[in-house]
Amino acid sequence: MTVIAVSDLAKVYKRGAEEVHALRGVSLSVNAGEFVSIVGPSGSGKTALLNLLGCLDTPTGGIISINGTDVTTLPESRRVLIRREQIGFVFQQFFLIPTLNAKENILLPLTFSKKQVDESRAREILEMVGLSHRENHLPHELSGGEMQRVAIGRALINDPKIILADEPTGNLDSHTAEQMYGIFEELVERGYTVIIVTHNTELAHRAHRVIRLRDGHLEPDEPCVCQDNT
Repeated sequence: MTVIAVSDLAKVYKRGAEEVHALRGVSLSVNAGEFVSIVGPSGSGKTALLNLLGCLDTPTGGIISINGTDVTTLPESRRVLIRREQIGFVFQQFFLIPTLNAKENILLPLTFSKKQVDESRAREILEMVGLSHRENHLPHELSGGEMQRVAIGRALINDPKIILADEPTGNLDSHTAEQMYGIFEELVERGYTVIIVTHNTELAHRAHRVIRLRDGHLEPDEPCVCQDNT
């Protein structure tokens, strides 16, 4: 089942009198339970595409459909609901609240969505990301990898089915980055759809599919090099 469908997507930014064409006629689709990496040089349009897929920005042209709903021209109030209920975000910067412990940071989105705080669900997520023993620790007491695990947990608390991650391993060493990708692979096994923007081409090829952007244009998909070790 297709969960994201993009047709002829364009995004133009104004920089003074100059027009910057971040995306030029991009079309793609992503299926439920798929693990997709988006790669490309700086300025290729990767983050612009992710922001559009996450309803954080609006396109200059084209159509974006999320779970069958055309979100291109929806009012911001509807877009907020889609972001809150259907999409989880993981960023390169962890954006944790320094005065809240790991469990409280994970629970924070429930406060904004005015949902009942579910501490049992938070503990399930902490176990899922390997942080059950760190739930009461503040961000400054956690390593970079542990803080990113909390950020992933926070993205999961509203139970979205789509996870969007922008350079989630950019601030991590190679060993910790490998561990983060292991978590994303586990999420895919649990039925989540995961889309990651990354400069790390080696890790990118652990996804089912690699999408490459260059100068705002979509290049042909790269074949998955994942090996079946069974």
